Amino acid sequence: MRDDLRALLDRLAFQPKSVRHPPVQTVEEADLHYAGLEGVHTKNAFLKDAKGVLVLVTVPADCRLDMKALPALIGTKRLSFASPDLMRTVLGTEPGALGPLSLVADTQRQVRFAIEASLLEADAITCHPLDNTETWVIPRSAFGRIMADLGVEPVVFSFAGVAADI
Repeated sequence: MRDDLRALLDRLAFQPKSVRHPPVQTVEEADLHYAGLEGVHTKNAFLKDAKGVLVLVTVPADCRLDMKALPALIGTKRLSFASPDLMRTVLGTEPGALGPLSLVADTQRQVRFAIEASLLEADAITCHPLDNTETWVIPRSAFGRIMADLGVEPVVFSFAGVAADI
């Protein structure tokens, strides 16, 4: 585990439940290893808008989201996927390992974090700890403390009625 993520856990006195698994790149691959793992599973996208605004979007793993509708939901311009190189540079995260915990590496606060509203209402969510060989369960209260510690105020949106994949 990276030192910055370990320091965050230490500051919050939080030890997440976790499961180790082979490297996974997609929700479908990860799903094979989640049997019995509590929490709403998530998927994530690292996006860039037409004006260069960077956005990490987190939604339930089974969410379908219209990339054309998303900008209006989160207050950005037209969105496209940001490059893996930019993700590595800004979030210190490899493709397949992206998630809300990647924000620990965004020390310059360059990335806007957008999360689907139902995830904030869930008892717990799951995400990778900057490593796609492990998945953590993060209870709602701990997730709020993590975001507060990082100084991140999520943009909360609802995907109701939206119908294309990300």
